[in-house]
Amino acid sequence: VRYRADDDQRSAHYDELLAAEARALKNAKGLHSKKEVPIHRVADISGDTNKAKQFLPFLQRAGRSEAIVEFVASGSRVRLYLPKETCLITFLLSGISCPRAPRNVPSGAIEGEPFGEEALTFTKELCMQREVEVEVEAIDKAGNFIGWLFVGDVNLSVALVKEGLSSVHFTAERSQYYQSLVSAEEEAKKDKIKMWANYEEPKDIVVVEEAERKVNYKDVVVTEVGEEMKFYAQHVETGPQLEKLMEELRTEMVANPPLQGAYTPHKGDLCAAKFVDEEWYRAKVEKVAGNQANILYVDYGNREVIPTARLAVLPSTFHSLPTQAHEYALAFVSVPEDVEAKKDAQEAFLKDVLNKQLALNVEYKNQGQDMVILLTSDKSADIGLGLVTDGLVMVDNRREKRLQKLVTDYKKAQDAAKNARLNLWQYGDFTADDAVEFGYKR
Repeated sequence: VRYRADDDQRSAHYDELLAAEARALKNAKGLHSKKEVPIHRVADISGDTNKAKQFLPFLQRAGRSEAIVEFVASGSRVRLYLPKETCLITFLLSGISCPRAPRNVPSGAIEGEPFGEEALTFTKELCMQREVEVEVEAIDKAGNFIGWLFVGDVNLSVALVKEGLSSVHFTAERSQYYQSLVSAEEEAKKDKIKMWANYEEPKDIVVVEEAERKVNYKDVVVTEVGEEMKFYAQHVETGPQLEKLMEELRTEMVANPPLQGAYTPHKGDLCAAKFVDEEWYRAKVEKVAGNQANILYVDYGNREVIPTARLAVLPSTFHSLPTQAHEYALAFVSVPEDVEAKKDAQEAFLKDVLNKQLALNVEYKNQGQDMVILLTSDKSADIGLGLVTDGLVMVDNRREKRLQKLVTDYKKAQDAAKNARLNLWQYGDFTADDAVEFGYKR
């Protein structure tokens, strides 16, 4: 910018600037050079798992790496440019659980969590477009890097916790910064700031002595496995009665074949249904839509959408035996949110139990659902405990005194799986990351 000598806006160092510009022109430096501008190639590896795995060992060995914060998506999620490696990465803060900020996606706006907006603002103000240092620990399944970010001497994870905008995550226990995080959280709780505004110190809870754990194992055969560790099982003791009923039903349907289309099913009906093996089974109508019906085979637990022409009236003599497929859910465990991890857990559970005779004991009820443990037929192995040991499912905390021995055993197995980083614990923090803005897609 050129200024007249009498211009009030002219800098006191204006003459020096002109002289510096003249020297640069004479020496053909920088933008005054006649050489072609060098091309700087930047690799964007955000959300690219394969590339992230290739870069990971280099970043881990480098210790602290210099970076520039290009974009802040939430309090604990940023996009970084690494000058030395000339690459862009997605970086997640380690050791904390930070509330998500509201964001817009193609399907519409996603509402944020309490204090998510405040956490986003805090991180933006502290490090947006600033030079920082990062220590990379690992990557998650979406190809995002996980580690620690420093703005000068400030550890961003600790700063967020200290401001009451994040809580300490259990994965921080293995970190050298764990004590700093715990101290920061205790200080935030004491001052009752942000997310700890309504925090109350835990009080000693008087637990009424409960009855001893009831043990009454039943031999069952698992006939169908559903989602969320739910399944259907037949009781072995009533197996002969079911076999007799099925034989008599099929004899009856052969002797008196139903007229196709004569039966009009309604929701809730107990009827006869012809399965793909062309045999008749007892079924319950769950939904009717046109000439299609959703049915549950009440003695086996499997469901099917079937043409109504393959349904028939169930003779009253076959109504007396109670339905033989009993629905249960595995006690003390829950499945992860991550789609792939959930699939791994489901497949392992299916392999362990389907069409096998096992020993079942009801431990408690959850919203009317019988929650059970399953042992192998010789009672030598606990199926649920095995899934926990392999790091495939998480342990649910139960406070009933009568269940504490079992809960303790399950938690010990989970701790061992965490330390060994098995399956869903392999990246430490297994929380599903759905940051569309960073290229991650479900």
